[in-house]
Amino acid sequence: MESIHPTSSESNQTPPAIFSGKVQFSGKSGEFFGIWSVNILLSIITLGIYSAWAKVRTYRYFYGHTRIDGHSFDYLATPIQILKGRILAVIAFLIYTLLSSLAPAIGLLFAIGFLFLLPWIINQGLRFNMRMTRHRNVRFAFSGNYGDAFINFVLLPIASVFTLHLLLPYVLKRIDQYMHENISYGNKPLTVNLQGERYYIAALITLGVAIGGLVIFGFFAGASALTIDNLNTQNFSLSTIVVPLLIAVLYVAFLTLVGAVYHSLIRNHIFNNSEFSEVATFDSNLKAIDYAILLFTNVLAIMFTLGLAYPWAKIRRAKLLASVTEVTIYSGALSLIDVAQNEQSSFAEEAANVFDIDISLT
Repeated sequence: MESIHPTSSESNQTPPAIFSGKVQFSGKSGEFFGIWSVNILLSIITLGIYSAWAKVRTYRYFYGHTRIDGHSFDYLATPIQILKGRILAVIAFLIYTLLSSLAPAIGLLFAIGFLFLLPWIINQGLRFNMRMTRHRNVRFAFSGNYGDAFINFVLLPIASVFTLHLLLPYVLKRIDQYMHENISYGNKPLTVNLQGERYYIAALITLGVAIGGLVIFGFFAGASALTIDNLNTQNFSLSTIVVPLLIAVLYVAFLTLVGAVYHSLIRNHIFNNSEFSEVATFDSNLKAIDYAILLFTNVLAIMFTLGLAYPWAKIRRAKLLASVTEVTIYSGALSLIDVAQNEQSSFAEEAANVFDIDISLT
């Protein structure tokens, strides 16, 4: 068993459970479609300014419809916080782009400097996201430091390149360990016990699926190429269009399956080996095939509706992830203290978004 959850021999040291059940998500695609469509329209009309309000509305909808033991999450950030951070981040990005085009050497120095700034951006973004999240009137927090972030997000990925990426699963394990073990709920830190071998096993399984998928994809691609080559303009048929379309669909299915396999294995490992001691334990049972089917049908729906199915797809994904996640809450949760911290700036989070750095924990 790969779990740090208390065993029966330790049950006498564990506070009694006051709740055990699955995470509930009650969002509806119709409701979110209204929010999403208004967000898109107003963001276009205001040349992107309203996007800060759109982000807050979206987060609050999903947080508010995600419940554990009947208690929903709260997203506490304000649109003005997001807007200020977004403006500063865009200005920084424009300066970098301008310098890169006018003086490539200066742009290169700027890029090198960004490597040293990256750990700070990631830390501040995670700190802001956690501090703006609340459950049962208790906030989350993030306590990562610059040195550890620099090692995990800069040095180790660079070292992985020189090992032909054989070090990559270990690097990903270190990144996940760092991001999760520095989370706290009130005054209770999250205990995480991730195992490097599980990441290598997940990588090998994913690689096997990828190789098998490439063989199948290559077979169909080759067959379709021969079919199209045998057709000329006089013998044009529907297959000339259908076959390439089927190849594209198969390619999307291949990428979706590969991503779903890795994500499901790692998500389960992280959840099943994380706990707030004497407060809460977690269990995840996300099946790769179920997740792959959901993501694949989501992508197809979004493609064939020209994006209009995005709200429906996002709600479906949230419902599935909630349905496979179980939380056990212990009586220690009743005595948690919400540790006060200085107000966090949203600049780093928006800077991470502008530079296309994903700092999401999901």
